[in-house]
Parts: sequence; C-alpha cells; structure tokens
Amino acid sequence: MFKLNLKIALRNLWRNRGITFINIGGLSIALAAFILVMIYAAYETGFDKSNPNYDRIYQVGRSMQDLKTNYTPPPLAQAIKDNFPEVEAVGKMKSGAFELPLFTNEGTVFTQNFLMADYSATQMFKIKPDYGLEKPKGESVSLFLPRAYMQTLFPHKKDNKPELVGLASKSAGQSGEVIGSVFVDPHSNISFDALYISNDLGKGEDYGFNNYQTYIQVKKGTDIYNLEQKINKLYQTELAKNSGNDDRFKSTTIFLDPLKNLHLKPKTGSDANYKVLISVSVLGFLILIIACINFTNLSIAQAAKRAKEVGVKKVMGAYRVQLAIQFLTEILIQCIAATVLSLIFAELVLPGFNSLFLVNLTIWQSNSSLIWQLPLILFFITLIAGIYPAMVLSGFKPAAVLKGNFQTSKQSYWLRNSLLVIQFSIAVIFITGLLIINSQLKYMRTQDVGFKADQVIYVKNIALFSDPAIFEPIREKIMKISGVKSVTVTNSIPDGSKLGTNTYAVDAKKELISFLDVDFDYFETLNIKLKEGRPFSKEFKTDAVNSAILNESATAKYGLTNPLGKTIRGCDMDYKIVGIIKDFKAQGFEKAVEPTIYTLKNPCGNPKTMIMIKIEESKMSETLASLKNQWLNINPKDGDNFRYQFLDQLYGKLFQKQEQLQSVFFAAAILTIFIAILGLFAFAKYITNGRIKEIAVRKILGASDLQIMKLINTSFFTMVILANLISWPVAYILTKKWLGTFAYRIEMPVLPFIISALITILLTIITVSLQATKAVKAKPVDALKYE
Repeated sequence: MFKLNLKIALRNLWRNRGITFINIGGLSIALAAFILVMIYAAYETGFDKSNPNYDRIYQVGRSMQDLKTNYTPPPLAQAIKDNFPEVEAVGKMKSGAFELPLFTNEGTVFTQNFLMADYSATQMFKIKPDYGLEKPKGESVSLFLPRAYMQTLFPHKKDNKPELVGLASKSAGQSGEVIGSVFVDPHSNISFDALYISNDLGKGEDYGFNNYQTYIQVKKGTDIYNLEQKINKLYQTELAKNSGNDDRFKSTTIFLDPLKNLHLKPKTGSDANYKVLISVSVLGFLILIIACINFTNLSIAQAAKRAKEVGVKKVMGAYRVQLAIQFLTEILIQCIAATVLSLIFAELVLPGFNSLFLVNLTIWQSNSSLIWQLPLILFFITLIAGIYPAMVLSGFKPAAVLKGNFQTSKQSYWLRNSLLVIQFSIAVIFITGLLIINSQLKYMRTQDVGFKADQVIYVKNIALFSDPAIFEPIREKIMKISGVKSVTVTNSIPDGSKLGTNTYAVDAKKELISFLDVDFDYFETLNIKLKEGRPFSKEFKTDAVNSAILNESATAKYGLTNPLGKTIRGCDMDYKIVGIIKDFKAQGFEKAVEPTIYTLKNPCGNPKTMIMIKIEESKMSETLASLKNQWLNINPKDGDNFRYQFLDQLYGKLFQKQEQLQSVFFAAAILTIFIAILGLFAFAKYITNGRIKEIAVRKILGASDLQIMKLINTSFFTMVILANLISWPVAYILTKKWLGTFAYRIEMPVLPFIISALITILLTIITVSLQATKAVKAKPVDALKYE
C-alpha cells in the first residue's frame, strides 16, 4: 500500500511540477533562513554553557543613583567569602587598559585584551593552561598566552618550560616570563589574549578602588534574592567602616547578575546582542510561517483537480484516513526535498552570514543540535502545511464530485484568502520596518554628533602621560611633522567607551557625573564647540592645576545659569570652571549625553595614554609614513611599533548592531516578498484557469480586455489593501518600540507606510496581470468548444 501511495504521490507531483517547484523552492528558501537562525540562536545562547557550574555563577555589580556598573572594590570579594557559607567560591578579575606588545627574536604580538585573574577565578571558569596550573605563591604572577601567540613567539618550542619575552619597547629593556600556553574559549564571556594569574588581586586596596570584577559561585538551592540582600547589607556595613558618611555610597546597592545573562541581557552594558537575536529569531520564524502558508494555500487551490480522483477511490472502498495519509505523503516528499535544498542554500549563504554577524558558525558539526532539530522541524512543517489540505482533499463526497458539480467550500475560500492576506501583512511589516530602520541609520550617519572624527587618528601607546608637562615634548615633536594640525592625549576616546564616574559638588549640590582626563588641544583636535568661556590654554598656568570645563548636560544637572568662575569640588580637589562646551555624542545615539567634567589633572582618573592626532586630508599618506619612521624618536618608551586607527572608523562601530539589523530586515523583506509573490503567481494562475469559460462568455458578450483585467485584479487588490491596513498598526507599534531604544531618533515617518503599500500593490498587479493576460488573449472558442 505504501509503495502504491508513493508512486501516486510522485506521479501527481510530476504532473503538477510547476506548483511543486514553487512549493519546494519557497519552502527551501524559508528553511535555509530558519536553519541559519537556529544555529545563530544556539551560538548566542550557548556562552559558557560548557561550564558545569553555569547556573550557579553570578557577577557582583553595584547600582548607583544614575547608573549600574559591574565594577566592585577588591575587599568585597574576601568579605563575601568570609561571611556567607552558601557561597562556594569567589573570584576577581581585572582587565588591562591598553595594548601591550610582546616580542622575541622570532616575532611580535600585541595583546589588546589582557586579563588579570586570581587563582580562584580561573578555577571557577575552568581556564586550564595546556600543561596544567599551579597556584601562584605569595605575590608572584604567572603569565599565559593563547596558543596562536605562543606559536608566533616560539615557533620551534617543543617543551613546557617557561620562556622569556620582551615587553613594550625594545629600547626599554623590559622582559617577562611566559609560563605557557592556554586555550581561549571563543564561546565564553571571559575573553583575553594574555592572562596574568595571581594568588590574590587587589591586595592592600580599599573600597575606593572600584575597578575589579567579582564573581561568586553559590551552592545548589541557594536563595539568590536573599543572598543579594545579605551581600548588600554587608557592603553598606563595610563602606561605613571604610568611608564614613561619604555621600557617594549612600545610594549604592549590590545586585547579582547571572552568568547566563552576561552575553545577551547584562544588567550593566548593552543588550544589543539580545535585541538582534530576538529580531533575527522572529524574522526567521515568520519567514517559515509564510512559506507554510504558501504551501497550504497552493495545496487547497489544487483541490478541484484531485476531486474526481478522491471520488473514484472512495467508491472503490478507500477510507478517509488512507487518503489523508496519501496526501500527507505527497507533502512529506516535498518537505524532504525542500529540506535537502535548504541545507545546500544555507551552506552557500553561511560565509556571508558569518561575515555580517562576526561569528564563525558551521552547519556540519557532530555536536550540533541541528541533527535532532531538523527532523523535528520537518515533521511539524509536514503537519502544519499538510494537515488541513489533506483533510479537505480526503473529505470530498463521491456522489457530488462524480456528477461534475463539485466546488470547494466557503470555508476553503475564506481560508485561502485569509492566508494570502496574512502573507502580505507580514511582508508589509518587513518592508515598513526596513524603510524606518534605513531612515534612522541615515539620520545617525548624517546628524551632527558634536565633534569631528574625520582625519583624526588614535595612536596606540603604553607610555603614561598623567602630567601635561610630560606630554609636551612628545607634542612638540609630532607638531613638527608636515601635515599635523593638532595633537592631544586623553584616557578615553569618543568611541562609545564608558567613562569613569564620581561625585562632584557645586554650591553644596552634589551629583554623580562622568569625568574625563584630557590635555591641551583636546577640544580643538575633535572640533568640539564652546558654548561659553574658553578652552584649556597654556597661557593660563592654573589650567594644568585646577581648571575644569563642563558640558551642557552637566550645567543642566546642577541647574547652573552662570557657571563660569564657579568652583566644583571632586576627588578631594577644588576646580574653577573656565568653560562650557556643547554636548557631543561620544556614546552614540542610543544613550543620552552624560553630564561630564573635563580636567587636565585628576587624582581619581587613569593615566592618559591615548594619543589623538588631527592630520590634513591632502597629506594623510605622507604624514602617516613620517610618523611611522620617526615614532621611535618621538616616543622612545613605545617607539618600536607605530600602531593607529582612524577615529571615525572606531566611532562607526557603534552603529554595527543596527546595521546588522538593517541587513537582516533587508534579507527578510526580500525573502518574504519573493515567497509571497511565488504563491500569488501560482494562486493567480489557478484562479484564472478556473475562470477561463467565464472570461470567454464575457468577451462574447462584449467585455473589453481592460474590463476583464480589472475584474481579475479586483479581488487580489482588495486583499492586498486589507493586508496593509492590518499590518500598519503592527508595524507602527514594533518600530515605535525599536526607535524608543534611541535617545536621539527620528520622528515616526509616514512615507515608509505609503511606500510599502505601493510596493505590494504594484507587485500584486504585475503578478496577477501576467497570468490574466494569457486568459484575456485566449480565443473564446477554445474555451467553449466542448460546451
């Protein structure tokens, strides 16, 4: 019986091969997109899942009045360990602040993300050097490098003995011992390209040093909320002991952030990864739904062709269940073919997908969940796309269909039209969303951000320039090079990096604001405009001692109307406000400009290491070549390797996630339109063929070609208009919510909704008219000669 059903299924599919190819093609494209989404979702949600303690590790963070941070003071870790038995382990980590060159006679590597961790933290995160790890003794530090770096520095190494490497500049004569290599898990929240392991971090530092990351591992069954409250109480007690009644800490509370949330939805930092994942997942699911709708619609549309077959089989004794199984077999065959094609399509598209999302995914791997997910998806698609058509086809009454007066039920008619409306509604949502995303990105690219990153390079450097006097000789040497317009140094560049925060007081009003340590010509190099007052100048000796400049947001926060000359106190220093600058979007468009104080001297700040040089556009190439040739003389402490990046490119990376979303919506819009048009083309062909005799009679009675074209298009035109009316409110709500994630955004435009309607209406008219034209041009006698 199965063999017979299989033969019948294959013959029917071949007889209607046009519809079959459309079904398989549309479904395979949708499945390919869905497969890519599945492996991407598995990757994004799988960070640190290989850690057996994945569900019991938490990061300790602090919540302050205006912000949340994952930085904590080092004594807190020991206090947690000593006071709470439900905490099994506590570990501390600290990231390096600049790029450090390491070199041997064989090669040079640059560590851009070196990580300091205590022994307990490495055990918690299962960081295992290749030849094992011994607990460092006393205050000694063990340095480990990734395998690729070790291969570059020591290509002929065959043993596990420690090796010496040079540090920073060759002229400095500094060296360090590398204990060995370590595997760096690319699928972990803990990333590094150099690892320093010590017995204890932050020893001797008090609660004022909030620059460590603390992780805890709790026992099974621990009440996390209760533990969070107890740690917070402990923290407040310790602060009272160490800092008295310092107002900075009165409103600070402790929170615990699960390890499983750190990549996608951290309580501190950006949740852009989560937004992109949700968007991609929803789009992939909707594309698959559209393909299933397409499949179902075309299967129902062909019901009339199979009516007599069903009638004969029922007269011969076939049961409805047997017929349903036969039709489901046909659908399963198409789904299997679509699945095979989808894997091929996915493999072809995967390199571009990896490039877009900066990942390295593969479809064919032994531990992939796709191995069991794909058969399950195939089963559900067969049921979803096939169960209703199978029930419709197997439910025909033999007497009615064999008399020749068969017609599909009103329920089938309404279902077909409803499914077509749903298809186009989803397509309209994608088109509208794409156009609004494009508008926001265009706004972000063209809007004045308040500073000019063009022609400015950021020079990577490890020398420390805390005092303007130390940097002055470097500035003078750089300024002598032809093409250089200005030079400055700072401890943070405007690339979206989070600034340090502290409490500053003006007229007894204390506020937590950001601070940035800069040097002379900082505002001139970035072309940041003054609102009032003056910039820092060498003509005023007090500028290097105790002068400060605020931005507009800071003056607004303090409610200052005449800020110039006022005193602002912070970091145990009194500063005189000498200027007010206009706000500039250093954090991009998603976050509002932070109230910020700019100073040349700041006891609370990190050393200034980031050199920025503005260069004339016409002399860029020769100036960069001169800087490279003379850098050893200019900056002896870091002169062996001149490394730089263009500031506008670094700032442009802030738009990366939104550009990914734009690309995803573009692909989704194209796919949904393509699949919907495929279905519409086949559906229009079926409807037109079913009205051939009607069209012939109308032509004989005098109907013009235009009238007949209008008649055929009317029903489809109505459905597309309805699809737009349904989708507009949904598209409005979704895009409004997305725009709400930006502090600086466009007003909701009307044009994308109109354009999406015009696109879908135009494509519908073209698609239906192509089919209708054949029927209109046919001779009436050919359609009526058997009547």
